[in-house]
Amino acid sequence: MDMDPRRLLVLLAVARTGGVLAAADELRITPSAVSQQLTKLEHQVGQALLQRTPKGSVLTPAGLAMAEAGEEIERALNVARARMEGEAKVAGVVRIGGFTSFMRTVVIPRLPEWRSQYPQLKIEIVEDAFPPLMRLLRQRQLDALVIEQDSTAAEQRPLAAGMVQEPLLDEPWKLVVPAGSLLATEAIDLSRLPLPWLGVEQSAANSAVLGRLRHSTGMRIETVHQYVDTLTALALVASGEGVAIVPTLALTGVVHDQVDILDVPGLGTRHIALRRFDRKKPTSLPVDTVARLLRESAAQFDMRSGG
Repeated sequence: MDMDPRRLLVLLAVARTGGVLAAADELRITPSAVSQQLTKLEHQVGQALLQRTPKGSVLTPAGLAMAEAGEEIERALNVARARMEGEAKVAGVVRIGGFTSFMRTVVIPRLPEWRSQYPQLKIEIVEDAFPPLMRLLRQRQLDALVIEQDSTAAEQRPLAAGMVQEPLLDEPWKLVVPAGSLLATEAIDLSRLPLPWLGVEQSAANSAVLGRLRHSTGMRIETVHQYVDTLTALALVASGEGVAIVPTLALTGVVHDQVDILDVPGLGTRHIALRRFDRKKPTSLPVDTVARLLRESAAQFDMRSGG
């Protein structure tokens, strides 16, 4: 198969930004040029790579395979650039905002390694809910923000002008119930659970899942309590106070005593992504480096967890 590898990077930009216009803005070329490169790539591959929808462009299975190849090329280029520039030259302070489960399991365990690899690069973690973190990012008090979304929700978190978003990780939602309250061999009817749903802080992606289930199934969902931290949710479930929807990542390294964690069709997945402003500026090398480290760490975690 004869193809220009630069076109794979164009496809990768479309995959990350969700459309031709946004990819053109990120690549600093015209939308027409993006469309032409994609058309030529589809001709070389012999298959459709994109399916255009009213909400943007979605990659076909062939497109996903080609985008993964683009990621390999990008990764190789980043390695080559790091070698040429010298890792010690990556210097500065990068402030990353994010939520507990990703920071605890994907980012913080890698900090000692990154500190050794880039001794002049300082990574500062800011943990909070989405609304205050988004305000800090808009005010440029954060360099990047890790966000979570219910990937099948009708409404996604909007991007501000000049902001780009790239995927980090997708993981399934889990149903957490008191131990022994449901038979694992039986099909689970979400509308006939023996306990109420636990309420979760409104800006959390878990809350969007409950709203989606309420809308798609028409079932009555009443919540009790309201939690922020997954440990609180697990303690409430273990006490028989209710059931909860929790992302897989939040359950990593956490004791699951007196609760059952179940896979239920229809719960969907949580999408984790990185947001930041224009990364083409010469001063963005520290932020680019941290973004690459986050992508690589998320990919390694996904492989370890069997994703």
